[in-house]
Amino acid sequence: MAQPKWNLHTATLAETSLRGQARQLPALIAQATRLAWSASRADTAAAIGLNLAAGVFTAFGLLATTGVLNALFAAGPTPDRVRAALPSLILVGVATTLQAALRAGAGWAQSRLTPQVDRMVEIRLFELTTRVELAALDDADFHDAMERANLRGMRAAPAVVQTAVDVLTGAVGLVAAAGTLGVLHPVLLPLLLLTALPDGWASVRAARLRYLMLLTLVSAERRKWILSDLMANRDPAAEVRSFTMRGFLLRQYDRIAAYVRDAELDLARRQTLVRVSGDALQGVATAGVYVSLGLLLWLGKIPLAVAGTAVLAIRTGQTSLANLVYATNRVYEEGLYFRDYLDFCAEAERRIPQVPADGAEIPDGFDRITVESLTFAYPGATDPSLRGVTIELRRGEVVALVGENGSGKTTLAKIISGLYLPDAGEVRWDGVSVHRFDQELLRERIAVIAQNYTHWPMSARHNITMGRAELDGELARAARAAGADQVVDELPHGYETLLDRRFENGHELSGGQWQRLAVARGFYRDAPLLICDEPTAALDARAEHALFERIRTHADGRTVLLITHRLASVRHADRIYVLDHGRVIEQGDHAALMAQGGLYAELYGLQAAAYRAGPEPAPGTPQR
Repeated sequence: MAQPKWNLHTATLAETSLRGQARQLPALIAQATRLAWSASRADTAAAIGLNLAAGVFTAFGLLATTGVLNALFAAGPTPDRVRAALPSLILVGVATTLQAALRAGAGWAQSRLTPQVDRMVEIRLFELTTRVELAALDDADFHDAMERANLRGMRAAPAVVQTAVDVLTGAVGLVAAAGTLGVLHPVLLPLLLLTALPDGWASVRAARLRYLMLLTLVSAERRKWILSDLMANRDPAAEVRSFTMRGFLLRQYDRIAAYVRDAELDLARRQTLVRVSGDALQGVATAGVYVSLGLLLWLGKIPLAVAGTAVLAIRTGQTSLANLVYATNRVYEEGLYFRDYLDFCAEAERRIPQVPADGAEIPDGFDRITVESLTFAYPGATDPSLRGVTIELRRGEVVALVGENGSGKTTLAKIISGLYLPDAGEVRWDGVSVHRFDQELLRERIAVIAQNYTHWPMSARHNITMGRAELDGELARAARAAGADQVVDELPHGYETLLDRRFENGHELSGGQWQRLAVARGFYRDAPLLICDEPTAALDARAEHALFERIRTHADGRTVLLITHRLASVRHADRIYVLDHGRVIEQGDHAALMAQGGLYAELYGLQAAAYRAGPEPAPGTPQR
């Protein structure tokens, strides 16, 4: 349960004081205003303008109350005093009605901002997460930042806007009450503002305690989510039962849940102590305000009517003050989470591959792709996965990458396909470095049949087209070339069948059926380069042989980069590269590599011997 490295900045947050919060408040309000303005200018202007107008009528109503009380406390018969108070009473009623109407309008505009801000920040986040370089998602720090931005930071955006408007509302009400008190008697104004300090301190301290706890628990909550997914997801359900993992997973989950529970119980205790202390100090401050008001009456500094209005203004001011302190606390707390969102967005923008200033136009095809002295290491890895790799792909060739697990085959294929950027070396299309190409457009020229393909919870049609425009006959041709047409024919609704049993009328496929769909989606993208990474892993021998025949047929005029452990499938490749620990140690066609007697010949011999080997003869059986 050690705290992750990204948690080291919590010490700085712990030092934030009420004064520090006050200093940060203008920037947070400005930030929230820009966000709201981007979401909807009309609703932002309405929320701010109507709240300001409501504050004006609050002050007007309080001052008009003085006229009512003056008339009621004047000498003379009661009916005369009531009639004298009627004009001021009408003004108070009109001011109160207009104030309520303006506040209602401001609340309506404020509530309209929430879904608009939600949509804007969600789209922004996912635009970035789908554009960053793939290596960023292998970086643990970046992944933790993304989790914070997604789990809480994104939800904090509309809350920041809402609470910023609430701060404005509370501030306007407080200014109205304070202005009224200042007009009635200047001494009352600082006494009212004094009541803000205890509640403000308690709210800021409680918010900071909660933020620090949640920040500490991000890693634990991620682990809880992973374990809960293992226990409640269909994919691992069979192995959970086969290997009797239930008890182990529950113990792991309970250990983390107990850690989270203890942290939350400790937070509740500490927040309660802070709030009790704040309430006690708030009571002392309020008592001081009323004692001061009594002394002013006793000394004859203010008339009774003004004292009555002052009581109403103080109550109004305290209500607005309580709302302001609460909203300030919320906007500060939510602002901490929203800053996580903004920081992640800034970091993600930095990790989006950029089109260089000397960019080149990507050709529709190529005559030759060269990989020159390629070196690459995954984020956080101590050793590089590729070390000075040089290979060549010519148009119309079938080129194979072979080697033992961990030799770097898949990593090399991902760099060639534009998914990773090398640390050193170059990938060139007809002599032009791919660094000069727009990476999105480069991927349009490459079709990939991945080893670890995704089971998309969409229809069979979309599992093949992958969101691309459907051209006449292309879907059927791709499915037929991959053998996926037989899979689709067996589905209850054909191409429109939803391939996910978690939904109504959903259907599940076998591993081999899914693999045929994955091959079809690679064939559907009519690209000059086809990369096949272990395309037959889930197929039986007959289906495997058929698929390789289909790939050879589909490759007519295209370049195929084939990665496989089944060395019998690469015998007819134009060129074979043998990788070992990130280096190319052998290259040539099948005959040349067998003649060399190196690693390729050894691996091929082992696989061939396994197929030739028969059962051991019974004792006494004559040998032939």
